[in-house]
Amino acid sequence: MIGRLNHVAIAVPDLEAASAMYRDALGGTVTEPVNLPDHGVTVVFVELDNSKIELLHPYGDDSPIQTFLDRNPAGGMHHVCYEVSDIFAARDRLKAQGARVLGDGEPKTGAHDKPVLFLHPKDFAGTLVELEQV
Repeated sequence: MIGRLNHVAIAVPDLEAASAMYRDALGGTVTEPVNLPDHGVTVVFVELDNSKIELLHPYGDDSPIQTFLDRNPAGGMHHVCYEVSDIFAARDRLKAQGARVLGDGEPKTGAHDKPVLFLHPKDFAGTLVELEQV
């Protein structure tokens, strides 16, 4: 059901500093920041040959990333994102197997302008999982 790894997301307390580290120290290609108010984040992508790193920073007062950073002030891995060909079929199959879909269960538009869903970390070995339809 899942396809390739789309990205690994890292919550960061300083988006500019993290972007500079990935660009200057590691030589990565770093995109410009994009605000995603519906998700409460500002994102930057570090483009790799086979995947991406997503740097997440809080946007707005109700950002779930701020809650994560309150518990992890230095930042850290937030989630992994896997590609799926049909997000509704994936959701329905996972729910039938007992997995919990976060939010209202309906896909939202993600950073790549594609439908995304998040799955409860307690159902996936302690890891928050994002599914993105490609």
